[in-house]
Amino acid sequence: MPVILQGLLTILIGVGGCIGYFFLSNMVLDKVIFPARGENAGRNINRANAVRPWLFLFPALFLLSLYLVYPVIGSFLRSLYGRNPDEFVGLGNYISLFGSDDFQQAFFNNILWAIFVPAASTFMGLLVAQLTDKLSWGNFAKSMIFMPMAISFVGASLIWKFVYANDADIGLINAVRAAMGFGDPVDVVQIPFWNNFFLMVILIWIQTGFAMVILSAALRGIPEETIEAAILDGANPWQLFFKIKVPQIMPTIIVVWTTITITVLKVFDIVYTMTGGNFGTEILPSYMMDFMFRDDGRATAIALVIMIVVFPVMYSNIRQARKEMR
Repeated sequence: MPVILQGLLTILIGVGGCIGYFFLSNMVLDKVIFPARGENAGRNINRANAVRPWLFLFPALFLLSLYLVYPVIGSFLRSLYGRNPDEFVGLGNYISLFGSDDFQQAFFNNILWAIFVPAASTFMGLLVAQLTDKLSWGNFAKSMIFMPMAISFVGASLIWKFVYANDADIGLINAVRAAMGFGDPVDVVQIPFWNNFFLMVILIWIQTGFAMVILSAALRGIPEETIEAAILDGANPWQLFFKIKVPQIMPTIIVVWTTITITVLKVFDIVYTMTGGNFGTEILPSYMMDFMFRDDGRATAIALVIMIVVFPVMYSNIRQARKEMR
């Protein structure tokens, strides 16, 4: 069957199925379960109206349960078993993980990423949004800064591999070092501890454009009256920015910060492409991949740890977004 016909058939079945479901479910509710007749007609109508919203929510709740809740429960149960699916170890995988030096290193690196990347990306995005807002060529500058968002993490990592290359003829950093007479080239991704920050630069380069676009819109949404009043009161540019503008867009800054934090806690591509988790750059997602094909139980336990770490940040993001909508 041609692809176009398959798509049309899928749409017809999907739309028709939804219409049929809502029609039949409401008919059963009104005619069979709570019929609007007899001495209980009024009570049945109220009961049917109370149940009716759940009929509309049921398909979404069912799909969410199928694709979100069920995998989480299944993953937790799998994490209670060892490499052999029949070997029940209870919390043994978690105890083993938290006692592992490699896991502690990966967890520490994730904390570094979660602190440094959102802070740097948000700050640079805010700075660029403010500096380019009044320039005649500001939109062009914003387009250039936003462009890395269109590049995949793997593609960005390959670009930065050339920047960090251990060769003065290819690597930008070593070319500058050679021009300044610092001697032999240095492979920056193998420098302990500091190599983590060199990898973080890649994600900051990508996420700064995202932060810039959101914060630029927030800055333009500030009422002009407050800015004019501050200028009339004698506020200098620094006071105008930090005491007038930033407080008014603080909810947006928090949303951007937490959104980037969620991305950071799930990042895997950059570390895997640049170092494969070697040289002390392991993070939780890449550490999970080390066990994926060797010990499924421990890999699932790591995945649940990542989910637990991400959940408070995600919940905070949702709450802050709801506050902005009020």
